Amino acid sequence: MDKISVIGLDLAKNVFHVHGVDFEGEVVMRKQLKRSQVSRFFANLEPCLIGMEACGGAHYWSRELTGLGHTVRVMAPIFVKAYLKANKKDRNDAEAICEAVQRPNMRFVQPKTPEQQAVLHLHHARRLLVRQRVALSNHIRGVLSEYGIVLPQGVKVISRCLPALLEDAENDLPMLARHLLAELKAEHDQLIERAECLEGQVKTWHATNRVSQRLASIPGIGVLTASALAAVVGEGQDFRNGRQLAAYLGLVPRQASSGGKARLLGISKRGDGYLRGLLIHGARTVIYHIRRRIQAGQPGGNPWVEQLLQRCHPNEVAVALANKMARIAWVLLVRKETWCPARPV
Repeated sequence: MDKISVIGLDLAKNVFHVHGVDFEGEVVMRKQLKRSQVSRFFANLEPCLIGMEACGGAHYWSRELTGLGHTVRVMAPIFVKAYLKANKKDRNDAEAICEAVQRPNMRFVQPKTPEQQAVLHLHHARRLLVRQRVALSNHIRGVLSEYGIVLPQGVKVISRCLPALLEDAENDLPMLARHLLAELKAEHDQLIERAECLEGQVKTWHATNRVSQRLASIPGIGVLTASALAAVVGEGQDFRNGRQLAAYLGLVPRQASSGGKARLLGISKRGDGYLRGLLIHGARTVIYHIRRRIQAGQPGGNPWVEQLLQRCHPNEVAVALANKMARIAWVLLVRKETWCPARPV
């Protein structure tokens, strides 16, 4: 068998497909492997270039195969799809991956370390608990509204007001509804406690990570945003400039340009939607404080944002400021600097 130079590996839960070519591009291997056979197969193979799609387990297998001496490149599935021939099946997917990884202009995903993955898992678990808490609180409010009781807005309003309502014998709440609401409140309080516990773990990690601390020095970027950005972007070496990072986060306009005429649409919303949302919410906070200072007759502290607010909608300003924050974050990551408070965002 000729020496294999490039392999396309289609990842799966149990059955993996391998497509290998030699230096001249001729197919020399089409193989199906079980999960228990993958490490042993690549351990007995001479070092080569291995391509795979960014999916569940891609970072793990990237680290494993790199440790065996191979060069691993991870690609977004959307970039591999263009090289897929005929119908969608695992064998054709492996061939498309093998073809895509050889393209000189292909964009690759930087594999994350186990620590980066762990931090992101904390973030996503916390977001899941927050969503469950919001859904449960909306259900409790809906039940109370059926009996003419409307609670004000707020995260901890239910925990504060519901016990008195359950003990009030003069309202129209039936005993069955009181027992139900008591159980829902206990679950609601537990979700808040668990979410705060996970947030505390993120803050503990932030206190020990210099990259996250440097990012948190930027106005509008707090502990959650800084830790998520540090876990996703790392040192920022995968991006040539700040605009690439902003484009990766989906904070740049979509284009529909043709015939030499440029036409810009709304933001692309590509990349990590969770991180993009954190940056935009942080930008909204900065804008809120600037507008409050202006209404009080004081300097806003950021002439660039003030000028944008005069001619653009606040939502557009928030996205523009989030874009600028992402660019600033890239500069601080690459230069290993901390944001100077004398400079306005």
